[in-house]
Amino acid sequence: MMEKWRAAYPDKFVPESDVFTKIRRGDRIFVSTACGEPQYLVDQLMRYVEAHPKAFAEAEVFQIWSLGLAPYADEKFTYNFRHNTFFVGQSARDAVNRGVADYTPIFLSKVPPLIESGRIPIDVALIQVSPPDRNGYCSLGISVDITKIALEKAGLVIAQVNPCMPRVHGDTFIHVDKIDHMIIHEEPLLEFAPTVTDDIANQIGKYVARLIQDGDTLQVGYGAMPNAILANIKDKKHLGVHSELLSDLMVDLIQRKVIDNSRKNIDRGKTVASFCMGSKETYDFIDDNPAIAFRTIDYTNHPRVISSIHNLAAINAALQVDLTGQASAESIGEIFFSGIGGSADFMRSATFAPGGKTILVLRSTADDERVSRIVPFLDPGAGVTLNRGDIQYIVTEYGIAYIHGKNIRERAMALIAVAHPKFRPWLIEEAKSRNLIYKEQAFIPGRKGEYPEHLETVRTSEKGVALRLRPVRISDDPLLKDFFYSLSDRSLRRRFMSMRMDIPYKLRQEFVVIDYTSEMVILACVGSEGREKAVGMGQFIKNKTTYTAEVAFAVRDTFQNAGIGTELLKYLTLLAKNEGLQGFTAEVLAENEPMLRVFEKLFPGLQKRLEDGDYELTMPFGESDETRK
Repeated sequence: MMEKWRAAYPDKFVPESDVFTKIRRGDRIFVSTACGEPQYLVDQLMRYVEAHPKAFAEAEVFQIWSLGLAPYADEKFTYNFRHNTFFVGQSARDAVNRGVADYTPIFLSKVPPLIESGRIPIDVALIQVSPPDRNGYCSLGISVDITKIALEKAGLVIAQVNPCMPRVHGDTFIHVDKIDHMIIHEEPLLEFAPTVTDDIANQIGKYVARLIQDGDTLQVGYGAMPNAILANIKDKKHLGVHSELLSDLMVDLIQRKVIDNSRKNIDRGKTVASFCMGSKETYDFIDDNPAIAFRTIDYTNHPRVISSIHNLAAINAALQVDLTGQASAESIGEIFFSGIGGSADFMRSATFAPGGKTILVLRSTADDERVSRIVPFLDPGAGVTLNRGDIQYIVTEYGIAYIHGKNIRERAMALIAVAHPKFRPWLIEEAKSRNLIYKEQAFIPGRKGEYPEHLETVRTSEKGVALRLRPVRISDDPLLKDFFYSLSDRSLRRRFMSMRMDIPYKLRQEFVVIDYTSEMVILACVGSEGREKAVGMGQFIKNKTTYTAEVAFAVRDTFQNAGIGTELLKYLTLLAKNEGLQGFTAEVLAENEPMLRVFEKLFPGLQKRLEDGDYELTMPFGESDETRK
């Protein structure tokens, strides 16, 4: 087939040395993205420059991201090249921060319009394509992104024709008429193998999996963290993909039928991406696969397109987040580390999508746990990649913080709750000193105050109410305030055995900030993560002398007589038994017959003594079926 085109277009097939003579000093050269980078072409270009050091000067090399060696960023080629990247990868990071290469911060969706308008002119495009088919069409394969618009606007298009490049469906095709020179060279495509997932990334992945629902459409970034997320959603159904990046694990989920794109409201049945970074096996899978459609970056990342996708979950990573909800994904203080990339496109636009959600993931620490990634305010010089209004969920290995619609105080407490435990006291004091939280905010440092996540559980009451039972968190004051003030005057009097009708912040602290080793507060919640509502609360406080605990519970009036109090008390009993306690005590108003019935039902050996209108109850633990459940 190549011989046919060689005969038809002899001027396109000339030696590399002749091709590179057409590059002029000051030209702006575009190089294909990431794994689609034409390695042989770049290598031959550098050899030509070494052989002809004065052939051209100060050529500007544009690229979204280099996974190769980016030799044009080497200081010895300063006379010949100035590298300008839209995303700071590892190969360009040192050069950018030393000032010998440039970083252009921009939303990826905005790069094609810049090229189209001529504000970023492209003189030469170095691209990599598959061999042409019988009709003369080559495929851009795994790098469509901005490559399509760059070659369309370039004055000179030089293509490495590589039989290893898959023919991918979508906006990938270019006719040989549009290529000025074709250099045939077969070599393996660059492959991307992210860091192996560790326990921390896996734990974050488990939390994110809670937020993903069957039928959601996913956008996921690159690296070990997204891989851990994808690895934890293998039990989901009918997921879709609309993302700038297609990765190995996405393909694995397609092959497992987890991703089938059957519920997407646009591009139904298609996995839509703009470029691919993965393994040869993934490249083989997408070759001539009609279920895969690669589109240009101004489609995949366009806010109007993203915001039209129903139930879109945009999942991206950050380097640092502050207590107000600002996040940097591109720099560590003044050090440029990566770039805006596509995260800002998706995180802003997903908030407008029907049923959309934005999920930001990060490890709680860096530098072997010497640095907290959650900070009072972003480091000086850090780029605000995502502002305070872009993020709904922030996930670390310590849990999920839902900050959308929350005030600064609530955000700060939610983020402190998912920070690394050893940095929480520092964050509390910093937040107090900066007036981000109440000056009176209590805190219990060390193991006594660490949230016991393993005690979270799911139960269904005898009346069919699905409940999530979990210990109270330090950030739960808004939840508890709403719960207490939802109670009727009668319910408040029965719970606190007094006539007070208010539960002020200082008193609520006693329920929210607790020593988990000496007491326990369990909330019964309904609703999804981040939008949950407390419908019941149970508490016990240990008496270490008698090996018993004083217990109490309350249920929101609109949920009473639904078996919620029973489920709370059964679970509190199980926890108390696991702590080695031998029974409960309680004080109950004589008029509070519903609560008495719950206690009598679960504790056949209950003993009660009436005094001044109050029952004093003693409830030794037995082995009844009710308390073991």
